[in-house]
Amino acid sequence: MDTAHTRFGKVKYMLKKIFSGVLIALAISCTATPRVNKEVAGSNNLKADPQQGVIVKDISELLTSYTYKKVDLNDSISNLIFDRYIKNLDPNRIYFLDEDIKEFEAFRYQLDNDFKSGDLSAPFYIFNVYQKRYSERQAFSINYLTKGDFDFTKKEQYVFSREKQNYFKDLKESDAYWAKKVRYDFLNLKLAKKEPTEIKEILKKRYENLVSQSNKINSQDVFQLIMAAFTDSVDPHTNYYNPSNAANFNIDMSRSLEGIGATLTMENEFVTIKSVVTGGPADKSKQIKIDDKILAVAQGKDGEFVDVIGWRLDNAISLIRGNKGTIVRLKILSKDQDISATPKIVSMVREKIILEDQSAKKIIKTEVRNGRTFKYGIIEVPAFYADWKAMQAGDKNYKSTTRDVRIILDSLKKENVDGVIIDLRTNGGGSLLEAIELTGLFIKSGPVVQVRDLRNRVEVNRDEDETIAWSGPLEVLVDRFSASASEIFAGAIQDYGRGIIIGNTTYGKGTVQSALPMSRINPTLGDKGGQINLTTGKFYRISGSSTQHKGVTPDIEFPTIFPADKYGESSEPSALPWDEIKSSNYTKVADLTTVIQKLKAMHDARMKSSKEYQFLLQDIEDFKDLDKEKPLPLNEVELKKLREDQEAKNLAKENERRVYRGLEPLKKKDVSKSEDEGVVVKAEKTKEDKFDFIQSEAIKIMTDYILLKK
Repeated sequence: MDTAHTRFGKVKYMLKKIFSGVLIALAISCTATPRVNKEVAGSNNLKADPQQGVIVKDISELLTSYTYKKVDLNDSISNLIFDRYIKNLDPNRIYFLDEDIKEFEAFRYQLDNDFKSGDLSAPFYIFNVYQKRYSERQAFSINYLTKGDFDFTKKEQYVFSREKQNYFKDLKESDAYWAKKVRYDFLNLKLAKKEPTEIKEILKKRYENLVSQSNKINSQDVFQLIMAAFTDSVDPHTNYYNPSNAANFNIDMSRSLEGIGATLTMENEFVTIKSVVTGGPADKSKQIKIDDKILAVAQGKDGEFVDVIGWRLDNAISLIRGNKGTIVRLKILSKDQDISATPKIVSMVREKIILEDQSAKKIIKTEVRNGRTFKYGIIEVPAFYADWKAMQAGDKNYKSTTRDVRIILDSLKKENVDGVIIDLRTNGGGSLLEAIELTGLFIKSGPVVQVRDLRNRVEVNRDEDETIAWSGPLEVLVDRFSASASEIFAGAIQDYGRGIIIGNTTYGKGTVQSALPMSRINPTLGDKGGQINLTTGKFYRISGSSTQHKGVTPDIEFPTIFPADKYGESSEPSALPWDEIKSSNYTKVADLTTVIQKLKAMHDARMKSSKEYQFLLQDIEDFKDLDKEKPLPLNEVELKKLREDQEAKNLAKENERRVYRGLEPLKKKDVSKSEDEGVVVKAEKTKEDKFDFIQSEAIKIMTDYILLKK
């Protein structure tokens, strides 16, 4: 064995080999003796396992040496981790007491040293105190239902958001707040026409369910919270995923999984069917319906059933998912059956499930102008996904964004559309390669994005395929939540002058992540080590500008509900700054400067008299108003009037829009209860309203563009 493997810097040597593409063996890491060994009465007293100590120690080395943003794990970083962890646990400051926070201060500048040595005892202790306080508050709420004061004629107020307030100075102050919280929950149901006895039963069941879910939390959950605070304090896009979350991340990236084709949720201790994928095993069985309950799971034809009532949802899902071609049997209780009924047994063969509803899809819209009907294909792209596993296995039909969009473009050409709109709104990114290849569908060939790596070397990533899938008029829709790969695509289309960018300034995520199984970093961890997504580079537009912080500014921009200081990369304290490098050597497809000026003038003129534009501006003002912290009355007459006034305002606003759009106004039909938000109005809809103002204006801009070119 190479002597470098036995030196003190084992992890450093190993990472050099990994990043150069060489697979190596690994020596064993050791963790420190826990510094905090206190037991917390009223908590499950969860503790880190040795493997988690190894992981945090290895990741500490990774973050200081092998990420794009190299940082020293010092007191400054420890301070950030401490504050973020506390805030993540109790963002509304309704659980911890001031005395708890003062006790935790002893850990504020120690976490960096603890993590380097593999000691997680301090953050686990903090969590155990949190769980104790959480359980205490739910127990208080349940007890208050039988002994509390539910007189709603008094002049009292309940402050829902306490994020900017001090922690409770003692239990007495906490009790006073939680008494109001329970009364607020009670009053919500009372306004929804529930009887007092029924209200108490509903709330008791709700609070007991919260306790039950809290008791299911395990050390992996706590470790995930700790690692999130750790990595976010260094870089907002470096993330650790435990094995369960890593599996979900990879499902999201591939848009496929192997299982029965059903979405599950947990309702009152039962694993419950919430949706069924068309054509999947659950659908084809014809025996599984929405809201059916899964009582037990068995593997194969003869495996024993395992009761999953009261299980954590992720653990139950791990039993139900499995390799394609294997058999799973479920004990199912129909939604209309009592728990005492005999369940039916449904046997299914697992299949590979393609998540079509989360894939690129098209809609066709038209506009009549000057006596001519213009037809447009709108392609909604929710993410830049790719099934790498299928691709590496040689599957010629593997799923990816580019492949899906190419097929859609072929179909749109057959339908003789006049223009194509790529809708990337709320698309948070994904595969860098997919962003490059998708751009290649619209340009002949050339550079798409530049990437600067850990050693400050700049690589130009190019589209080498000279075929063009669509050469006609093109627009790209973006918003504040279009990020990463979406910004690469939109930026390249803009730099080439290939199309017009419309919407809001994008998120501003200009960094590149590489996913590494922890087993590659430390083989002793095996498949239980999870996955680390490391920031290993920064990408730049072919013009040389980074999208980091600044994002992509649309050619025609709309006002946004979401300000950059609260929503976007610039709101992240640990985010990398904006900079620029040398431009790539590329040739514009067209110079759209003049035509964009004309289009913007035509757009601005429309907006001056646009009722829909005024609706948008009103939505922005309403959102700002909702974002303000306001106390809520605990007086029944006052809260009822507040709700009725708000409902009347919302209904009037909605009907103004509907009438303007040629739809029948909604009629107030009845009032129902939303458990978390209180009383809501159900309105009788006479016609479906799916109007999208931004998309509608994009179509008008596209028509202007086509007519200007003539």
